[in-house]
Amino acid sequence: MPVHNSQELQDNRLALGVTGHIGAGKTSVAKYLSTAHGFYYVRYSQILSEWRAEDPDSKERLQTVGWEVMGGGMQAELNARLIAQIPPRSDCAVDGLRHPTDFDSLSKAFPSHFCLLFIDCAQEARWQRLRTRYPLLADFKQADSHPVEQQIEDLRGKACESITNDGSLQDLYSKVENVLQQMRKGGRQ
Repeated sequence: MPVHNSQELQDNRLALGVTGHIGAGKTSVAKYLSTAHGFYYVRYSQILSEWRAEDPDSKERLQTVGWEVMGGGMQAELNARLIAQIPPRSDCAVDGLRHPTDFDSLSKAFPSHFCLLFIDCAQEARWQRLRTRYPLLADFKQADSHPVEQQIEDLRGKACESITNDGSLQDLYSKVENVLQQMRKGGRQ
C-alpha cells in the first residue's frame, strides 16, 4: 500500500491516539472507534512486533523489546513505521502511545486533527481486568512499573481529553462518543 505524504490529505484525516496504563481500556477504545466508526486501527505493539519479529502475545517480551527501542533512541523510527501504515484519507485510532515522541510524531503527521485520549483507571480495577494474565497483584504491579511504562504519565498533560474508565464498556463508549462529536465539530485540537 503506497504511503501518501501530502499535508493536505493528512490534514483532512481525524487521528485519535489512545494512551493510559496497562488495563485502562486503551484497546477497547481504539477497537470501538474501528468497529463503530470505521477508523483504521493500528497498535504500537503490532508495529513493534512486526519490526522486531517478536511474539505479539507475550506482553513481557514486548515490554522488553519496547524498552530496547525506547532506550536505544529508536522511538522515532517506530513512529515512522506506524505512520507509514496508516492509509491515506483514513481516520485512524492509534492504540498504545507510551512516549512523548509518539505524541510529537502523530501531532506532526496530523497537525490540525490529532487528539490524544488519556484513559484513566484505578490500579485495582486495571488489575481485576487483567487477572487471567496477572493472577498475582505483585506480578501486575511489576508489569505496570516496567521502564517502558514510565513515561505514560508525561502524556496525560498532552491529552486533549482524559476519560475515566470506572464503569461499564457502554459508559466508556459513551464518553468516547462525546469526545468524537466535539472533535468533528472542531472543538478539540
